[in-house]
Amino acid sequence: MRKAIVLLSFVLLSAVAMAETKAFNLSLTPDVAIQERGDSIEGLTLSIWGENQQTSLAIGFVNGSTGNSAGLSLGFLLNYTDNYKGVQWALVNYTTGDFLGWQGGIVNYVEKNIKGLQTGLLNYAGKFTGVQFGFMNFAEDADAGVQIGLINIIRSNQDWFNSFPDELAPGMIFVNWRF
Repeated sequence: MRKAIVLLSFVLLSAVAMAETKAFNLSLTPDVAIQERGDSIEGLTLSIWGENQQTSLAIGFVNGSTGNSAGLSLGFLLNYTDNYKGVQWALVNYTTGDFLGWQGGIVNYVEKNIKGLQTGLLNYAGKFTGVQFGFMNFAEDADAGVQIGLINIIRSNQDWFNSFPDELAPGMIFVNWRF
């Protein structure tokens, strides 16, 4: 009997949680949209400027993702997010938290941790694991990563070639790394 009550409670709580999940959103701005700003979108988002937590395909001029979001975000101008897993392509990609996946654009910025790939003219990471490929690549710290570009800076690399081959230098042209 106790197992049946626990199972029934779980099913009811799951149904309530899923009631806030929507499959589609269309928005002009975050406040002028089919779905409320607090709703989670699992499906498709089309927007001039949208802002929801999402696990979806987001296509728009400005795509905002709140909370822990995932999917494919195609922004003509800007993708911004708290935490994201997936692919972001826009002129500018901006993440205030952690990112896992691929950011591609002119400017890619991850304030905290990135695991994956950044391809753009200017790539910035608080801490990265993966590859940065661009004109200028900057990382405050790196666990294991390679930078390929004209200017490559890993601020946590201590000395020039003293820890070779584990790390190259604080700043290098063409390639820099830390392992």
